[in-house]
Amino acid sequence: MEAKSQAPQLHHQSLSMTPLPQNETSDIESTDQQGTEESHPNLPSLSADNKNQVHEDQKSITNKRYIPLLVLNYLMLFVGSLSSSLLSKYYFIHKGSSKWVSTWVQCAGFPLLIIPICLPCILKYTKRKPFTDFSLKMFILSIFVGFMLGLNNLLISWGVAYLPVSTSALVLSSQLVFNLILSAIIVKQKITFSNLNCVILLTLSSIILALNSSHERPKGLTQKNYFIGFFCTIGAGLLFALYLPVMEKIYKKVYCYEMVMEMQLVMEIAATALATVGMSWDGGFSEMKEESQRVFDKGSTVYWVTVMANVVTWQLCFMGTAGMVFLTSSLTGGICMTALLSMNVLGGVVVYRDAFGGFKAVSTVLCVWGFCSYVYGMYIKMKKKKKNEIK
Repeated sequence: MEAKSQAPQLHHQSLSMTPLPQNETSDIESTDQQGTEESHPNLPSLSADNKNQVHEDQKSITNKRYIPLLVLNYLMLFVGSLSSSLLSKYYFIHKGSSKWVSTWVQCAGFPLLIIPICLPCILKYTKRKPFTDFSLKMFILSIFVGFMLGLNNLLISWGVAYLPVSTSALVLSSQLVFNLILSAIIVKQKITFSNLNCVILLTLSSIILALNSSHERPKGLTQKNYFIGFFCTIGAGLLFALYLPVMEKIYKKVYCYEMVMEMQLVMEIAATALATVGMSWDGGFSEMKEESQRVFDKGSTVYWVTVMANVVTWQLCFMGTAGMVFLTSSLTGGICMTALLSMNVLGGVVVYRDAFGGFKAVSTVLCVWGFCSYVYGMYIKMKKKKKNEIK
């Protein structure tokens, strides 16, 4: 009885103690207020109302929300990645020319996140108020990563403008080897046979493509612009390889999916601000109206439908990526996104009649093979981890 009476005081002190190792914190499932706080020593201080709302670690595979959230985020990543790449190429094929417009639409969909952030509170599904646990440090980090994301978006726009969809999609997979290295350095990701085998296969896929892609230069495109697009795509891949482990490092202090959406909202606002400044410098939004009426060869209506569809699909892509990193790891998120690039290759072949020769076929097979081997290794690992948590 005496030990129980001292629990609140000891409980408060546990928040300032040195964090437990990751393998210990991830295996703890809490069902009451005391267990919840002790299983999240990295969390910011919670208000009295919010303490009662955090019942389980949402990153634990025994949590009933884990699998539905994982499936939902992968579906968003799948739909967003495939649709956004095809729509971006559609914009440039039909004489859209502004790299800044293409950059702006990648992040301008941030108002869409306000709905899932605020709706649970409005419907009284939860008592947790949006941004309640947002610290100043987390806010500053979100803005910094948002600017990084904005630069990445610009590089992607230049790559898509000058390269076939299939080529740019597979070249982006070169980020995986850097993702593995940076994940090992930043978040102490263990290098196993499963993830190393996957990275090697996907990297070989990119090398084979690069050796055979120079003849695919679109008509009217100079060799200079082709190589600009190629190296911009490489740069986007490298920057994305840094973005993923940095996000995983930040997410170690995040305990629920709602906070992931809140951080994503701040990052997208920062990225949109950067793109808006670029657009203003390059002619402003008035250029979009002129482009829709006089330049885009499908007409004004199709132009604005394309722009708005791009806004939505890019938001799905980035939110799906953020959710995958939160629920699994930065390496898993990068591998899932890279594996989806093979679908972008097939989409480019089917929709835009991109060339699909023997080298590209081998690249796609290696891409799918690497992803399947990683998923199998991940399945075995999760199965063992779930048994340990149940025990």
